[in-house]
Amino acid sequence: MSDARFDAAALQGRTAHTMFGIVSAVDPVNHAVKVRIQPENVETGWIPDAGGVHAGDLRIACPSSPGTHVVLQPVEGDGEHLVVTGCVFDTVVMAPVSPLTGAVAQPGELLVKGGCGRPPLSSSGASGTTSSGAGWLHVGSAGVAAGAGNARIVLKDGEISFSVGGTSMTLTSAGLTVSGGDVRTDQHSLNGHVHLLGSQKTEGPLG
Repeated sequence: MSDARFDAAALQGRTAHTMFGIVSAVDPVNHAVKVRIQPENVETGWIPDAGGVHAGDLRIACPSSPGTHVVLQPVEGDGEHLVVTGCVFDTVVMAPVSPLTGAVAQPGELLVKGGCGRPPLSSSGASGTTSSGAGWLHVGSAGVAAGAGNARIVLKDGEISFSVGGTSMTLTSAGLTVSGGDVRTDQHSLNGHVHLLGSQKTEGPLG
């Protein structure tokens, strides 16, 4: 005499379901990937990668890298027709840290950061090297910030600030303030120029 519960469990085990996988190959032109299904590590054929954003004529693409931890969804429950519906962070590939706040993105914020290092190609491998000059974008309730390397721009309510290394410039309703550097045109320097007074020359600017 068989137990119907065992029959139901066996049937469920044969039904295609959502699963995790590790990207093993990437075709950026066709936005497709091959994935090793976990935990069996069986490789799929070329399947659609998750699209970033596709809304009318607005398109944002972010192809997965080999080693990316992704979520696979069977189309209409067919295990032969899988599609990547998203990627997940884990203990190896962690959420990026914002150069603006020094923390990961909080609820209500959007953080885009390049140069985080490619994910390892195997569980025993190491992540790729990071790039200190990569671009980033952080959008939050306090404003918008973007940068690359030691250059950044921050937009807040009533204030726009630029900084490169130790030089910064801030624009507010009170005016423009520059610190840590010089203001130059193609011919003159604010700190080094002199004025003519008749046939005499004045000194450089003071104060």
